[in-house]
Amino acid sequence: MEHAVSTDRDTAAGAAETAAEHATAGGPDAEAAAGPAPDTHADTDTDTVEGADAPDAETGEAGEAQGGTAESTASEAPEVSEAAAELAAQRELRERIEQRKAEKAGPIAAGTKLSGQAADLLAAVRAVESGAPVDRSLLGPRASAAPDRSQASARAAEPASGPSSASSSAPASAPASASAPASASARQTVPEEAVSAVRAVLVEGGAPEALAGQVAAVLGERAAEVLREDPWQLLAVPGVRPEQADGFARALLGAACGPGDERRAAALVGWLLERAALQGHTALEAASVRGTLAEHAVPDPHEAVRHAIAEGAVLVFQEGAEDSFGGEFEDGFEGGFEDESETGSEGGTERGGEAVRGDEPADGADPAEAGPPAPVLLGLDRYALAEESLADGLARLVKTGPDDSWDEAAAAAPRAAAELIRAVAGHGLVLHTGGEAARAEPVALAGATRALGVRAVVAAHSENGRDRLDATAGAVTVAGLLAGTEGPGRDADGMFALDLLIVLDAPQLDVETAAMIVESLPDGSRLVLGGDPGVMWSAGAGRVFADLLAARVCPQVASRTPDPGPIGELVSGIGIGELHQVEAPGKEVVIVPVRDAGEAVHRTVQLVAESVPRAFGVDAGQTQVITVGHGGSAGTRALNASLKQRLNPGPGRFGGFDPGDRIAYVPSPGRTLQGAVVSADADGLRLDCAGTAVVVPRERVEAAVRHGWALTAHQAAGMRWPAAVVVLPGDAARGLSRPWVYTAFSRGDRHLSVVHGVDQALPHAVTDVPFQERTTRLRPLIESLLAPAAQPG
Repeated sequence: MEHAVSTDRDTAAGAAETAAEHATAGGPDAEAAAGPAPDTHADTDTDTVEGADAPDAETGEAGEAQGGTAESTASEAPEVSEAAAELAAQRELRERIEQRKAEKAGPIAAGTKLSGQAADLLAAVRAVESGAPVDRSLLGPRASAAPDRSQASARAAEPASGPSSASSSAPASAPASASAPASASARQTVPEEAVSAVRAVLVEGGAPEALAGQVAAVLGERAAEVLREDPWQLLAVPGVRPEQADGFARALLGAACGPGDERRAAALVGWLLERAALQGHTALEAASVRGTLAEHAVPDPHEAVRHAIAEGAVLVFQEGAEDSFGGEFEDGFEGGFEDESETGSEGGTERGGEAVRGDEPADGADPAEAGPPAPVLLGLDRYALAEESLADGLARLVKTGPDDSWDEAAAAAPRAAAELIRAVAGHGLVLHTGGEAARAEPVALAGATRALGVRAVVAAHSENGRDRLDATAGAVTVAGLLAGTEGPGRDADGMFALDLLIVLDAPQLDVETAAMIVESLPDGSRLVLGGDPGVMWSAGAGRVFADLLAARVCPQVASRTPDPGPIGELVSGIGIGELHQVEAPGKEVVIVPVRDAGEAVHRTVQLVAESVPRAFGVDAGQTQVITVGHGGSAGTRALNASLKQRLNPGPGRFGGFDPGDRIAYVPSPGRTLQGAVVSADADGLRLDCAGTAVVVPRERVEAAVRHGWALTAHQAAGMRWPAAVVVLPGDAARGLSRPWVYTAFSRGDRHLSVVHGVDQALPHAVTDVPFQERTTRLRPLIESLLAPAAQPG
């Protein structure tokens, strides 16, 4: 092989055993339209986010993992007065956001608190994120909202809002979002009679009655009534697809059901935006939504989008767009608001696709020179509120003044850490970039500032990332910090009891998690976001770290500490789009060529069970297998089946699991815990996750627990092991990209084996397939808030 470093040839004699008997389908099977049967497996990985449509990246699973699909509307066609009330409520919400920004426009003085409408809005945001009841008076009337819709929306946000369980010890005044339960077991309990009523409706519509519990949990106690009035509300259930909801609607409505039904249109628009969120987008261009609606046989996509906006199913973003909601709406919207908008966008979707406040040309400037008008964006209120809140909080941090008392710490620190200490002393928000070795610099910052009496906390994305740090770092996980189960806890005002927060693995922060962190920082505190910009972005919506790097509104400190050894050299080249051949005298990097997926599985098992332990003394439990997706003949399912058969054979008497099985537990999207099966009883499956006892309820096992000898790259992001085996079968070529290869190849500390069956697709991915863009609003929002203070980093 052209790019081979060395070749492992000590495979056993004989033909490679096939893995076909262990493999499962790469995606949900096609079902009849009238009988929705969504995939019940859920996990955090959405490898198609960074790559092409891989055959084994399963949309049904990702849909469930992200907590749901559409936030669709009620069945009744809204009256004109209700639509007007909805539009008025949306305008009022935007006005309150603007007022909140105005209240915080000046320098931040320590001890100041939010008050008035700004406090009301923040309370509403936190309540929505946490699943707590929302006082509608804070947001204005939503006359067109469907029954129990707020609860469904909150539950959709629930998995991305925090750790697996809430901390009962958190102060009552803590922000509600910080203690939001993410476990499905924490969802609202629906009376059995309500579930029975839903079951009857599902049977009548030809849908599996097994969905009754999920439907009732999502739509609430009136779920049966809601489904009869609007069968397309079924799209709110994770994994249900439009053609399945259409079949269900035809069975219930008969001749009254048609592709142009306004209820169908509103549900489809919300569903499309939820699907986009699975690929990392927090908003979509309206033109793109209209095009996709046309593909789903909606006869008038423009009117469908207009109706969804009027119903409050989605929000619209562009300067001057809200003035077009009345009689002139259609003309203005159809023309992209070119006549009404005075704004421009330099970056299109790369900037988030929105020209907002602060983008207007200067007085007297020629509008033609300001660039093309920004596209109209559509988004769900869940992500809109998170991005607005995050932008406000980051702007507050940027305005935090210098602290000269840190000069002594900077003078005493090593050179690599001194630059970072000086940057943090002078600014409330600092970005730090670098690889694995560079993580020592933020940790040194925490130690130096603690010596000055500063309350500094280091937080990592995962338990694995936390445990890789020196014990003196006193690190916690982001999930534990938000839940109050780790870290300093919260003060009387519900804010983190700290002065400096250092978040490592920052590229893994989705917009909702980042918003909760920033909301919880007290005035006068400082935030350092550190991470490797070359790894895959978060499994959830947004690209917080990348947007902030691009916005350049705060200092950026690039580490000069490279990752050592042949693996570090190889990964550094991948980061700049070059796949180099590196010298690996100690077989730190080994390329294992294979002809097909069956041989790939066979060689992977051999590497984990024999070759790596023999050559490096690393047992199978410390070697991680990484592949492109879950399905396919060499996906995680097939690999885990073969690895279990070799490493821990058994009948799988606990729902496919046996004591000692290595597992990957996903308590919430974007968060993967590794552990081992201990036992099972009436309460559920008992796991040992890094010394912590975890009980997964029986009803959650199938969706939240997988075998964990093999993971996807998204699951592995933020974690590292002594050895990694990356599996690239031929059918994985379409799922490869530079960030995927960079992430997968950098997961092994001492050894990397690449089971290589994609030929030239690997160098092509490294050189020609960079990050797939995500449409987000964070960058233009924060740029508009900090335009006068923007500075090169």
